[in-house]
Parts: sequence; structure tokens; C-alpha cells
Amino acid sequence: MGGDGDGDGERFVMADQPLAVRPCSVAAALEILGERWALLAIREMNYGVHRFARIAAYTGASRDILADRLRKLESAGVVERRQYSEHPPRYEYHLTDAGRDVLPVMQALREWGDRWAVDEPAVELRHDCGQPLRVDRTCHHCGGLATGESVHAVPRRRARP
Repeated sequence: MGGDGDGDGERFVMADQPLAVRPCSVAAALEILGERWALLAIREMNYGVHRFARIAAYTGASRDILADRLRKLESAGVVERRQYSEHPPRYEYHLTDAGRDVLPVMQALREWGDRWAVDEPAVELRHDCGQPLRVDRTCHHCGGLATGESVHAVPRRRARP
């Protein structure tokens, strides 16, 4: 994911840019999602687990940490609370459209973890057709494989000198 030309013959190389913290969508996403308990809570909601106590039990998160992460995810629009009991007030947590859009990221993390972080995967996700689900790493325009060598960062706007 290095640099490349931006279409006008000029070569733009990310590694050659001035040293400074880069504004970046990855950094912004990690501000919301980049914590273990947040991602594990999203995993559980994707599995159909919506009640706080069950999310805590399946993730191993302490109740106070999980409550904090769920509040942050709700504030960011990733999950929504739905009341299922009035006396006492109790809520379920469900993924919003933004939360469901995290699922391909979760699948990519699972694939990486299956290959590099565990001796044997605990689960395998299968599509309705019965085949193992894999993250699509192709360009949707040309069908070419997306690799570190074939994907290039191009600034959306030039920094002012």
C-alpha cells in the first residue's frame, strides 16, 4: 500500500512525505473500534447474542469495561440499545448498519488470526452455499488481486506548502 502516481504523471510516495501524524480513516476507525472488548461485543451481536450478561459471559469482559465499550459503540452509532423489560429496565444491544459494515473487517481479522495467531481455529464461517467464507481481496473494477504491491495510496487533496 505504498505510493503511486495520481494520474497526472507525478509520483506520490507516502513514505517520502514530511514526518507528521497522518490524518487517516484507519486511525478514526480505531478510535471507535480499536479495543478488544468492543470488537468481541460486535462479534457476539453478529452471532445473535444481544443481552448484556450473555455478551459479558461470551467475551470474558468485566461488566464495567463492557458497559463502557457498549456506551462508546452506541454513541458512535455502531450499536443501538433496545429495551426489552420495563421493570427493571433492561436492554438488548443490536448492530446498526454501521455495525454490520464492520463484519468484513471482523472476517479479515478472523482469517489472519486463524493463520497466524492460533494453532487451530475454533470456528469456520460458511456461506449459505456451504463453502467456507473468505474475504474478497480483489478490485471490484478489474477483478485483479489486491496486494501490497498493487494497491497505492493517492492523496484526495494536496497539503498546502
